[in-house]
Amino acid sequence: MAALNWRAAEEKAQGFSADWAHEAPGGAIVVFDASGTRVVTSGGVENLATHTPFTEDSVVRYASVTKHAFAAMVLSSSDVMALDDPLSRHLPELQTPLADVTVGQALDMTGGLPDVRECLTLLGLSVFTETKSGPLLDFLFRMTRLNFAAGAEISYSNTGYRLVEAALERKGLFFRDFIRAEGQALAIALDAPDVWNDPVAGLAPGYWHDGKGWQLSAAGLHISASGSMTGSAAALARWVGALLKGEGSLAGIFDRLARSRTFADGTESGYGLGIRQVALGARRLYGHGGSHPGYKSHFLVDRDSETGIVVVANREDVNAYKIALETMAALTGEPLPVASSALPDGLYVTETGPWWIEINGSTLNYLDNEDTLYEHDGAVLSSRSPTSPAFLKRDGDDIVGRIGHAERRFRPAITEAVPADLSGRWLSPEGAMLEVDGDAVIMGVGPVRHRMPLTSLGNSRFLFTLVDGPWTKRIMLHRLSDDRLELALSRARMMEYRRLA
Repeated sequence: MAALNWRAAEEKAQGFSADWAHEAPGGAIVVFDASGTRVVTSGGVENLATHTPFTEDSVVRYASVTKHAFAAMVLSSSDVMALDDPLSRHLPELQTPLADVTVGQALDMTGGLPDVRECLTLLGLSVFTETKSGPLLDFLFRMTRLNFAAGAEISYSNTGYRLVEAALERKGLFFRDFIRAEGQALAIALDAPDVWNDPVAGLAPGYWHDGKGWQLSAAGLHISASGSMTGSAAALARWVGALLKGEGSLAGIFDRLARSRTFADGTESGYGLGIRQVALGARRLYGHGGSHPGYKSHFLVDRDSETGIVVVANREDVNAYKIALETMAALTGEPLPVASSALPDGLYVTETGPWWIEINGSTLNYLDNEDTLYEHDGAVLSSRSPTSPAFLKRDGDDIVGRIGHAERRFRPAITEAVPADLSGRWLSPEGAMLEVDGDAVIMGVGPVRHRMPLTSLGNSRFLFTLVDGPWTKRIMLHRLSDDRLELALSRARMMEYRRLA
């Protein structure tokens, strides 16, 4: 392998941070090796009210980068919980089939557990709507459908982490206590508030751009250990470096977290416990990203050279993964993957069911989850993502292959008129109501009542677009029968509604 090029890594990182203007939100990039920090660069400000410069010590929300740290706590608590335990052993209120998902499947994204946040979106609740832990658990205890059979597929979901955290808390074990103690042992400040409005020392606000100006971010969801950690870029680099080296209580933990989990058929997924594998040339990197409204983060490490990178930002538009991967490519001299637009653009659907994709150049959108398609093997293109794996090729007018580990055939969508008998009011068992009025779906009440055009994809499938603050969601409305329909997103595919008489 080529020698490490620290100068190239520094120039690449500085090129990214230079894009964060002094009068706008920003971020920080830290590149390190076994000896400590080697490159530090930052740009922008941590607070638009004070214009304090963003530095490597600015505190942000790590979001889903939290997952591997919580999984480390689970591994250190093996005397009270095992990865092979069914969730019902610790949460007996869960109903089948959720009850039968194992702790390991809940953490490795193969459990099929519907993501709470996307479920709330499908009920018409905004990202800003406040929710609390107890009622959210009760909501999960009422569920009787998974997104797919446990172990059969993979799809990103935060719910498994929420459930496992709740189970540990019943045993008197709290993630916030765990991560604060780990941070103290490393002489860094790490925290894990599970409510957005909890005060956090030095926390930089997050921002998103509405097309006219920067807006303060917010989120009402009780966060849980799926994404509750806070800290700085410098603190995250120190934590990841200690984990990589196995310092103190972290001895042997990294390899257990990074080890690929498997599907029910024995195939490796490429995702471990809060850590994903990333191929970069001849190297295999390990890491994870995070995204909260107004915050982005990512880390990647190369086990062989004991090098790594941390990227954090307090602005919604940052592609932290791109920054991390391209900087590591500059450091190691490995080639970046080549994006491909070989598949024809358009909307495609399976013959039946709620599964759809859209191809736009090298971008693949599957059930509203976007990935880039890369050259892989001949005519086959790959998303190179362990949590949303896709291996697709053209077959005549169709697109075929594996996506999410399931074999699918997608045919060009045939747009049709929305049938008149779809119109009416539809009620969810959770009390949410939507209305179909001609060629539009209506959700919400009063001043937050949204009318959204429906696009027919044929065979009782319809797409509509919901704008919710910083997020835009494309939702599938799938009619199951005359009086029953479901709404589906990538992370929640099972929210049902029935026609009101």
